[in-house]
Amino acid sequence: MTDPSTTTAAEAPAIGDWNDRIIAEFRANGGYVPWSSEEEFAAGRPIPPRFPGFDEQGMPLILVHHTGAKTGRERISPLFYQPVGDGWAIFGTHGGSPHHPVWYHNLMANPQAVVEVGTHRVPVVARLAEGAERDRLWAKEVALVPKFAEFEAAAGRQVPVIVLEPVPEQ
Repeated sequence: MTDPSTTTAAEAPAIGDWNDRIIAEFRANGGYVPWSSEEEFAAGRPIPPRFPGFDEQGMPLILVHHTGAKTGRERISPLFYQPVGDGWAIFGTHGGSPHHPVWYHNLMANPQAVVEVGTHRVPVVARLAEGAERDRLWAKEVALVPKFAEFEAAAGRQVPVIVLEPVPEQ
């Protein structure tokens, strides 16, 4: 089984590859990925069962194109996000793993990235939210998606919050 945070833009899609499936659904549905059925979720589809407060369209995701810290190859990670001013916050829950996700390490090493949000591609710079800013963004996300608090508790680490700020046009 592949690590869903390591799909590269250049790799050919593999049958059943989670990221490729989610990316295709994202692009076909203007930035939304339909909710998993109970059967899909039980089979390991990464988009969780329906969260309260979201309609039948599913939850909006963001595609983060980032550069591998070790490989230098482009990676694409579909992630939950929170709008922050003109940018977006993303959350390194890694499903409750004690380790930060690969995309977090990549963005810290190479903060220049591109996001797909809805049908738009936007160049961004990533930065780690800290202190009161991190606490505010995390509290808002946990209120929206309470499962994230469970992930943080299971991980035994503070989940990093990354802010993706649009690069001003030249």
